[in-house]
Amino acid sequence: MTLLASAVHALSGLLDVLRVSPLYRSSPRYVLDQPDFLNLVVGGGTDLAPDELLDATQAIEAAHGRDRSKERHKGPRTLDIDLVLYGDRVIRSGRLTVPHPGLTERAFVLVPLLDLAPDMVHPETGRPLRDYSRAVEGQGIYLHGDGRLYSGPSGRA
Repeated sequence: MTLLASAVHALSGLLDVLRVSPLYRSSPRYVLDQPDFLNLVVGGGTDLAPDELLDATQAIEAAHGRDRSKERHKGPRTLDIDLVLYGDRVIRSGRLTVPHPGLTERAFVLVPLLDLAPDMVHPETGRPLRDYSRAVEGQGIYLHGDGRLYSGPSGRA
């Protein structure tokens, strides 16, 4: 959890009004012979363009020991920071797809995101994200400990 707290702290340098969801533990979905994952969602505003934000988050991953060249696809990794949403923008480029294609299919993204923004609407479909929550039931996601990882300047996790 120290690694996650350090990564959230690094993200606080990129995002204004940092908000952090509770911490969750989730079962692996695709490659099952690996330990559970710890997941959370971090949100905030930024002046960085989407590609600049992607570069910055990948630099944070690398600084925390991630070496993509040594990973098995969807297998264990030290840290994985996904750019899931960028305001209400839809982005399709060679490097980046936003909203993240797995947003509505993955409890480990959707559940903590709904903690931060329960009334958020999907930028492409216009449907409330909570409408997708039934589709992810049973995926094995659990609040980890008391759910608190990081208290930012506001004192709020």
